[in-house]
Amino acid sequence: MELKPGSRWKSAVCDTEVVVVRPPKSAVPLECGGYPMVAHGAEKPEGKAISEDFAGGSQMGKRFVDEETGLEILCTKTGAGTLTIEGRVPGTKDAKKLPASD
Repeated sequence: MELKPGSRWKSAVCDTEVVVVRPPKSAVPLECGGYPMVAHGAEKPEGKAISEDFAGGSQMGKRFVDEETGLEILCTKTGAGTLTIEGRVPGTKDAKKLPASD
């Protein structure tokens, strides 16, 4: 799994789709619903179901950041699976506050 900026990935077990914003410092597995994500143009594997431990869902428009690896991803389609990187749930990135205009 080569996570390059702009590369698109989809969950193997739900509707979640993401785009890589910032690549990781080294190769890491990107998972959703307890299974590795697949390239956007690839076929989903058959017979897999979301793991109950990773069924928290993902929300479209949210940016997720993993501090350990530096990976930043943007969720482009909502799904039932939880995004994980090396088994860790990444944190969400808060929007930057714009300066007040008078």
